[in-house]
Amino acid sequence: MKFIRLILLPVLLFFVSEISYGRYAAIVIDADNGRILHEVEANHLWFPASLTKTMTLYMTFDALKKGQISLDDKLTASRHAAQQPNSKLGLRQGEKLTVKEAVLAVITRSANDVAVVLGEELGGTEENFGAMMTAKAHALGMRSTRFMNATGLPNDMQVTTSRDLAVLAWRIQRDFPRYYEFFSAKNFDYKGTTLRSINAFVKNYPGAEGMKTGFTCGSGYNLMASAHKNGHRLIGVVLGGMTSKERYQLMTQLMDAGFAKEPAPPSSKNINSIQIRSVGTPPYQLGCGSHPATSTRLAQGDGINKSKARQIKRLNKTKQASKAKKARKIRGTAKAKKIRTPRRTAKVKSTSRIKSVIKTKKSVKTAKKTTSK
Repeated sequence: MKFIRLILLPVLLFFVSEISYGRYAAIVIDADNGRILHEVEANHLWFPASLTKTMTLYMTFDALKKGQISLDDKLTASRHAAQQPNSKLGLRQGEKLTVKEAVLAVITRSANDVAVVLGEELGGTEENFGAMMTAKAHALGMRSTRFMNATGLPNDMQVTTSRDLAVLAWRIQRDFPRYYEFFSAKNFDYKGTTLRSINAFVKNYPGAEGMKTGFTCGSGYNLMASAHKNGHRLIGVVLGGMTSKERYQLMTQLMDAGFAKEPAPPSSKNINSIQIRSVGTPPYQLGCGSHPATSTRLAQGDGINKSKARQIKRLNKTKQASKAKKARKIRGTAKAKKIRTPRRTAKVKSTSRIKSVIKTKKSVKTAKKTTSK
């Protein structure tokens, strides 16, 4: 009986997940053959946020494989790179780091400044690199994806789907097995300081191999993940979590359910064979930042997601407290009207009766005196 419960629990969570969360897009595939185990709005357009950096890394790995650059090559931060908002490594203009350090900084810290350094090294300018990223995405079969920058910072022209991002994760595993191992890094040593990874899935999920987190106010909390258990590997993508905790919980449920299933049969839908047809427009998930996304370059990324989440939470709590206070005041006023008015009336009536009794007693006494005389 206990064994049956252990089998059923992940399966039940698999179905509950779609009920327990607000709108999101997600997909889970079998990395051994590309068969789809689960999908929710897999072709719906979404803002990729820092999952964009996964394509920046694909381009970097491709250049490494072709011998255009090496892991020990030194990169120099431009003024444009140094001016990127959080999350970032904090590079100053002219500061140098190796390609290997850059790769690890992007994976573990989601560093915007470092992603731009890589983009400018490979594309000359970030704008040109964005065009290169888009061309490569389309060549990989990511037909619904368009990149405008190397970081994923807000731009309403930069869109993707969970299906396309799963293709990207799958291709990284297959095309660059040597560099794919970088995604499992739990920390990064830079200038004598150990910087810990901000990816809680890599640190906490048994069998986790990577890959990348993402956050902007427009996208919500995103997660691309891969894990390996009992000789079986899965890839998952979740877009649009309302909190950082929610995306990890949802990914954990989807992965658990995926590993609990039997291997996908040949008749299952394959990620390469499903119809590639983007749907809708990207939803604006959270009540922070600004919309449209191009109106301002906000400091957004997983490096500051906790403070941003606290800010939103405080704002919501303040609004709720204000509403609750008004509601209590209205209820109090209504209650006072219902209770106090009858009491005043009763008091008046009671006083009238007392005066009447006293008056009657006085009249009786006067009558007795008169009679006795």
